Amino acid sequence: MTNPLLDFSALPLFDRITPADVEPAIAQLLQQADAALLTVTQDDFPADWVRISLVLDTATEQLGRAWGAVSHLQSVADTPELRAAYNAQLPKVTEFWTRLGANEALYAKYKAIRPDSLNPEQSHARTLALRNFVLSGAELSGLAKERFAAIQERQAEISQLFSEHVLDATDAWSMTITDDDAAGIPSDVLDTARALALAEGQNGYKLTLKMPCYMPVMQYALNSAVREKMYRAYATRASELSDHLQFDNSALLIEILQLREEEAQLLGYDNHAQVSLASKMAESPEHVVGFLRDLAMRAKPYAVTDLAEMRQFAADHLQLSNPHAWDWTFVGEKLKQARYAFSDLEVKAYFTAPKVLEGLFKIVETLFEVAIRQDHAPVWHPGVLFYRIERQSQLVGQFYLDPGARQGKRGGAWMDDVRARWLRPDTGHLQTPVAHLVCNFAEGINGQPPLLTHDDVITLFHECGHGLHHMLTQVNERDVSGISGVEWDAVELPSQFMENFCWEWSVLKHMTAHVDTGEPLPRALFDKMLAAKNFQSGLQTLRQIEFSLLDMYLHTLPAQDIRVLDVLQQVREEVAVMYPPAFNRMPHSFSHIFAGGYAAGYYSYKWAEVLSADAYAAFEESSTADGQHSVETGRRYRRAILEAGGSRPAMASFKAFRGREPNLDALLRHQGMAHQS
Repeated sequence: MTNPLLDFSALPLFDRITPADVEPAIAQLLQQADAALLTVTQDDFPADWVRISLVLDTATEQLGRAWGAVSHLQSVADTPELRAAYNAQLPKVTEFWTRLGANEALYAKYKAIRPDSLNPEQSHARTLALRNFVLSGAELSGLAKERFAAIQERQAEISQLFSEHVLDATDAWSMTITDDDAAGIPSDVLDTARALALAEGQNGYKLTLKMPCYMPVMQYALNSAVREKMYRAYATRASELSDHLQFDNSALLIEILQLREEEAQLLGYDNHAQVSLASKMAESPEHVVGFLRDLAMRAKPYAVTDLAEMRQFAADHLQLSNPHAWDWTFVGEKLKQARYAFSDLEVKAYFTAPKVLEGLFKIVETLFEVAIRQDHAPVWHPGVLFYRIERQSQLVGQFYLDPGARQGKRGGAWMDDVRARWLRPDTGHLQTPVAHLVCNFAEGINGQPPLLTHDDVITLFHECGHGLHHMLTQVNERDVSGISGVEWDAVELPSQFMENFCWEWSVLKHMTAHVDTGEPLPRALFDKMLAAKNFQSGLQTLRQIEFSLLDMYLHTLPAQDIRVLDVLQQVREEVAVMYPPAFNRMPHSFSHIFAGGYAAGYYSYKWAEVLSADAYAAFEESSTADGQHSVETGRRYRRAILEAGGSRPAMASFKAFRGREPNLDALLRHQGMAHQS
């Protein structure tokens, strides 16, 4: 049997990969990539884009795909053995990519490529490559270069450790409650909790910090003491205040920030935020902070009103004269039910996972002129689904969908690439793109299909938007096809764009079927949901701005004497209207910026929301009276944004679609904050 990680003939053999395969496969692929790098950097090797790609890119692409498969499994099917195998290879893989990115001879070879020998895609890819060489330390030498490489390895190691701590701290905590304490908690959540308790030979209900359990408990549990315990555990995960001190991220936070600052200064920048923005749409940290403060100023009056309404409601109807942090989600849910006469639970019964997928695929197929078909592929868990996307019977792309939450699977939702679209220089064949769409929804109980909250549905559409960006590309140059080469603060445009369809009657009526009766969502209930769409949007906007400003300040202030919680307090004093308790340790599990690629980039969510709201407005402007979308607008969007991928600057793609630069109006209107400046 050959090593499954070395088989690139088709899709990854996820059902056959074992921890024992990791070391020999990665060792062989690193050796091949090293040999390729040595070959193309010889003096007599031609400075030719295609010749370099034929030797170097084919070798590094295989390394990337194999390591990607290992990394993916480590995120969705973590075991002690796999983690050990992954962590043993992480320094070696990091060292190679660092050395490649900082290789002076390779940098010189790319600089020597004649621009007139390149097509537009290759030309843009070369421009990005030259910039990335500089940001990867290719212009450093001697001790500075050695230190830069050491920083890369240490950062990779501790970011991974940060992520492991969050996963392990989340998995390690649980509490078992009795019937008396379970009042108000939804029955499907209790069914799952009872099964978990029984599996351990216990009576009662085992509650965990996984989102499908944590969120409903905070929304619905009548017992304030249960909510408080859950909130404290969740808010102190991976910190010095948790029950599991071995997962404390306090020291890692500081070290990560210090290493990033040192790296920036080696490159000639003042701070990491400047490095981060060198490859983004936003011009400078000051530009981002100005954008966030402007948005905060517009949102704050709405947030103040949101909070006042909750306080009043809590006092008048719930006998809570001074709500605590663990009460607000509960109060908010009760207020929403009272004001709009429906609950998330009522809505959830209509969103069965199979029907939601059917509706999602229908809108994608209609707007983007493709067909989505279920197919077979080796998978890592029985709950994983696999699909192919076709246009006129031609394969366009494929994707895995891993919807369920489980032990050993990282929380949250994300899209990742398995392989990119690429006109391969070695075979001359067109390689089609493949993606992972990963979510963490509650599993079905008692033979019923999984039920999704409307927030879950939005999450699914969001990740699908990322997937479409990766899979519908028509670019043949790997480095700028799909999401590759797209500025990070524009990468959320297609994902947030897709979220809008979750609020359309013409879409929702095709994707709902009551779990017991099969009836579609009643129009009256939809109208209540729509009325509640912007419920507390002021508070939600300020929360995202708070995270974004925290991220930007942490990466611009001097790291030597930074006190993370003091910076967070400073941000809250500037923009917040709600103040969590002093024990809250949100930064300790802020994986987006400490382990997930969003360092000095978390603002991208809000930045791209402006782009996505404005892009979606084009569909609103061209839809028919009964809500049917213009296929022509879908085609223009597909060609200008999705198919172009990273082959040109994001602003050029946006302007190609909209005919102008984006403005803030559509976002404020969509979020019900249009009338107050």
